[in-house]
Amino acid sequence: MINTRTKAQIQAQQSAPFLLQSRLSGSQSNMPVKPLPLFLMSVKLRYVKLGYYYLANHILTFLLIPIIVAALLEFARLDPEQILSLWSSLHFDHVQLLCFGFLAVMVATFYFMSRPRPIYLVDYACFRPSQTCRVPFSTFMEHARQIPFFDEKSVRFQLRILERSGLGEETCLPPANHYIPPQGSMEASRAEASLVIFSAVDELFAKTGLNPKDIDILVVNCSLFSPTPSLSAMVINKYKLRSNIVSFNLSGMGCSAGLISIDLARDLLQVRRNSYALVVSTEIITPNYYMGNRRSMLLPNCLFRMGCSAVLLSNRRRERARAKYRLVRVVRTHKGADDRSYHCVYEEEDDECNSGINLSKDLMAVAGDALKDNITTIGPLVLPASEQLRFLLSLIGRKIINPAFKPYIPDFKRAFEHFCIHAGGRAVIDELQKSLDLSAEHVEASRMALHRFGNTSSSSLWYELNYIEAKGRMRRGDRVWMIGFGSGFKCNSAVWKCLRTITTPVDGPWSSSIHRYPVHIPEVVKLL
Repeated sequence: MINTRTKAQIQAQQSAPFLLQSRLSGSQSNMPVKPLPLFLMSVKLRYVKLGYYYLANHILTFLLIPIIVAALLEFARLDPEQILSLWSSLHFDHVQLLCFGFLAVMVATFYFMSRPRPIYLVDYACFRPSQTCRVPFSTFMEHARQIPFFDEKSVRFQLRILERSGLGEETCLPPANHYIPPQGSMEASRAEASLVIFSAVDELFAKTGLNPKDIDILVVNCSLFSPTPSLSAMVINKYKLRSNIVSFNLSGMGCSAGLISIDLARDLLQVRRNSYALVVSTEIITPNYYMGNRRSMLLPNCLFRMGCSAVLLSNRRRERARAKYRLVRVVRTHKGADDRSYHCVYEEEDDECNSGINLSKDLMAVAGDALKDNITTIGPLVLPASEQLRFLLSLIGRKIINPAFKPYIPDFKRAFEHFCIHAGGRAVIDELQKSLDLSAEHVEASRMALHRFGNTSSSSLWYELNYIEAKGRMRRGDRVWMIGFGSGFKCNSAVWKCLRTITTPVDGPWSSSIHRYPVHIPEVVKLL
């Protein structure tokens, strides 16, 4: 006899597309919802090794530091007569001293030339949409009912998604999406790109006082809108940047492209001395409104909203005095070699030739695997020595002594004070909070950014960071962990260290609403 649990599983398999939407939007329906895997409980040893290889590569440094400290302490105990006596006993002639000095200079030069240059985040800015672009739930649903290509089932489905999405009433869509039906023309798409990108970059130049001609590197990422000339060329034309600027335009990389752009800019700054890098992250909504009735392709219509960020990075040491953060490391995980991961977020056409993003039923499982690999790689690089030792002893015990030993779960709260989790959906934030054992305050920035601005794709992490600053919580020495997801499938992490206590900003995307946050977000907001 098939029990009740088995019947429910069979029903879930038969209605996989709707179950996917329920998972992503935090649905609390009667159908079972499988959470993200407890990735910290099932660590793959090969990914742990990647992190420990870094420690092994620097073992000589770790061994020499105690020896040098011991020698200096012993030298400090000697009185001046003993030091002179020791020097006289060495019997160095002038040639030996000259050779020794030359060798010391060569070693010091090689060390300073070969070590990575520090990368500073001088400042950043986020686009704040106008109130005229606001889309309350009532407006969104009224438009959905008036648009002729949505049937009644699709309208009801979008209603259920909105009720459980975690979005608020102040999220914004571009002007072209306020028409019935939406006007996804090339002209309207360029108009949105100009609005969000130029607004963010203008604010960044105003905050930093930097002349646009001082920019040496430009990286622009936008996943779904890639016109000719490119968006990076549009920025160069607008601000009349230098003809020898190194520019890149990244597309098709999904919501994690913001951290990929940061990583690219970091690599370029390592080989170009005394340079500034401008990183622009956005997603253009206008041309990507899905006009069909396939449920697996309707979710982006409900969650994605307009947004943009502009970040100024530099390797100039003089910028450290005014910089906000220093980039500690970036860890990237790409699961594209696996077919299931590659197709889980896929742009295609439905049976009626309507283009849109198809979200596979495997998306949550793929995201969990990518996140697990990323976390088990970055863990040994950022966790305190005590946490690493406990985790390593636990791992050795399970592999050698007894596989039944309970694994030690590293406490990432000891490595970071702040967490910026990509605000892609309510369920993802919920599961990450549970799996990493984070408090409500740790995920507050992600939840409130999703509520206030919606899913702004690759720029969402910067809205979350700005929320933490607007609340006055960022202190000197604090560490920030950014986690982004993207099609392909990718999971990327960036670690920042705060260089100075950040004063509460008087402008920015949260300036007119931060006093109202945090707000309580119910599990379901009944719209009917």
